[in-house]
Amino acid sequence: MEHPVTAIYDANVLYPAPLRDLFIRLAQAGLVRARWTEAIHDEWVRNVLKDNPALSPDRLARTRGLMNEAVRDCLVTGYEHLIESLSLPDPDDRHVLAAAIRADAEAIVTFNLKDFPAETLAGYGVETLHPDEFLESLFGFAPGPVCAAVKRQRESLRNPPKTAEELLATLEGNGLIQAVSRLRPFADLL
Repeated sequence: MEHPVTAIYDANVLYPAPLRDLFIRLAQAGLVRARWTEAIHDEWVRNVLKDNPALSPDRLARTRGLMNEAVRDCLVTGYEHLIESLSLPDPDDRHVLAAAIRADAEAIVTFNLKDFPAETLAGYGVETLHPDEFLESLFGFAPGPVCAAVKRQRESLRNPPKTAEELLATLEGNGLIQAVSRLRPFADLL
């Protein structure tokens, strides 16, 4: 994977706050050109509110705005005309592939690998990467900046604060199994 890679973050990667925070910090560190769309925002926000009805929609709207401000040139637009021509197992995912094509992205980072068949995406020069595989690849390429991004994430946690091991356990619980096993030996730097 060439770096910095242009990657579309799917809604399921932005849904869990710990992953959203870390993956935005990876973009801020210049390790990835992170891209998403308003439709991807709509999807993760809708699912967070559905699963956590006590959360304020205004708070998530603020988070959404802060994300757009935090990552330069993150919003993909002008992809809608491509959606109808695309074919995926779940037609509701076509907007993600359309955004990847429009953004000239090399990767879609998603937990739903089966929804984006490699043979379909290959024709567009896009590969699908599980967030764990994506982070592990970034770590292999640039371990120092990845550790620094995790450290910045941990240092920003105030309510409650977390030790490096607690944050790694949280990330592991969010599906980053292999990447955390690579990060754990560096816990004293996090």
